Amino acid sequence: MASKSVVIGGGTGFIGTHLSNLLKKSGYNVLTVSRLPGLNRITWHQLNENGLPNDTVAAVNVAGQNVLDPTRLWTSGFQQNVWNSRINTTATFVRAITNAKTKPNVFVSISGVSLYRPSDSKIYTEDEKGEDFDYMSNLCLHWEKAAELPPEVKTRLVRIRTGVVIGRNGGMIKSLKLPFWFGFGGKIGAGTQPLPWIHIEDLCQLIKYSIENDKVNGVLNGVAPDIITNDDFTKAFGSVMRRPTFFTTPEFVIRNLFGKERAAILLTGAKIQPKRTLELGFQYKYPKVIDACREVC
Repeated sequence: MASKSVVIGGGTGFIGTHLSNLLKKSGYNVLTVSRLPGLNRITWHQLNENGLPNDTVAAVNVAGQNVLDPTRLWTSGFQQNVWNSRINTTATFVRAITNAKTKPNVFVSISGVSLYRPSDSKIYTEDEKGEDFDYMSNLCLHWEKAAELPPEVKTRLVRIRTGVVIGRNGGMIKSLKLPFWFGFGGKIGAGTQPLPWIHIEDLCQLIKYSIENDKVNGVLNGVAPDIITNDDFTKAFGSVMRRPTFFTTPEFVIRNLFGKERAAILLTGAKIQPKRTLELGFQYKYPKVIDACREVC
């Protein structure tokens, strides 16, 4: 069998590591693009200079500085890092695909659900283009624009808008486990804000599904079909950990800790349906938040 390579931008991060492992088990060669060189790794500079290997069947970009890193102040420098880690890496892939002699079949680019304006009543599907109303929505819109391939390039483009990614060893769960374990878990602010989410395994399977199915293209909502609030998640996570969830983290604490623009990620949200994702035949392993919480605990 001819070798099939997938090149993953951000392959050493939380999502990238899971995705690499899944694809390796499925018989793919995986080449990771990261800031530092290493085994089965190239740097972003090398990708820019040398392009994609000839046997590349898919390019995937999941690179991005963690926006909610509590150890980093929301300075203009950090905001630039967050921006560059998404927009510039995506643009590097587009250049590499455009210049490749043998084009990959598909380019899967991750973006976020922050381009959906928070609403208590509206349920968004992939048909919505999104709006520019704050830093995060502006970032997501530019991120998706950066992924556009020139019309003459026939590589399929899939953009996956992800919610909060739930997994054992990274993302939101990593920062919540300890406070919940000691009984300090609780909702954030009012707790009524919607929390779009997806289990790490489902997100990685959705990326693999996008690579392997020619019918998959355009925008997919990378969220579970279970539409929940922050309070719903808190109760599910607390019940699985058998811990009380009396505490509430006041909004002003979140704003002071993260800054107003970042705080919006935690204090507001939109109700999002994975309409096209389901229509294209993708099946979730963890469609309900209680099952996702059980797995990560």
